[in-house]
Amino acid sequence: MCHVILTCWSMLWTILSIVVAFTELIAFMSADWLIGKAKPSSSEDVDNRTGGSQEPYHPTLGIYGRCTRISHMQLSRRDTLCGPYAENFNEIASGFWQATAVFLALGIMILCTMAFVSVFTMCVQSIMKKSIFNVCGLLQGIAGLFLILGLILYPAGWGCQKVTSYCGPYASAYKLGDCSLGWAFYTAIGGTILTFICAVFSAQAEIATSSDQVEEEIEEGKNLICLL
Repeated sequence: MCHVILTCWSMLWTILSIVVAFTELIAFMSADWLIGKAKPSSSEDVDNRTGGSQEPYHPTLGIYGRCTRISHMQLSRRDTLCGPYAENFNEIASGFWQATAVFLALGIMILCTMAFVSVFTMCVQSIMKKSIFNVCGLLQGIAGLFLILGLILYPAGWGCQKVTSYCGPYASAYKLGDCSLGWAFYTAIGGTILTFICAVFSAQAEIATSSDQVEEEIEEGKNLICLL
């Protein structure tokens, strides 16, 4: 018989698992990992409303995508275009970034799977006498290790030609040159930290859902057990 068990720890773990998966996915897909040096406006780059020159803009570069400003032939209008610069895996800027993409993708796939599974732990707490919370926590810890490896390898690729075109000739491995780190990199770091917190919360969720109070409620024949 299926017992729906809700506790503070299990709900917190489920919500955080979903948040972490989406956080890492959004960061990975973003082009705002590196913010390039400012590109000065040209003499034709004029704001049609004010008649003044537009402010310099900062192109951004992600693991496989980028955002830059393109000009239109008419009215000297400028738009920001974002999209992948690499049409396939081999066109990613450097071998280090290819490794980063692999490790981050593996970590995110595990996190998304665990986020999906976490929703069903309200009804199913074990499979083949193994606690789902413990298994998910272990896999989240492994995903966190993949994310760490990806984030460590990422700065090693800053010396590639693609990065130097954005950050200047002084950019090299673990040296940004004229660039700065964008929000996506910091978001990925924050998501990695939360991944390990999720792994810890899974153990607390296991303790909460297997407590004596829950067992007493099950013995009383209750199918919905809410200990919030």
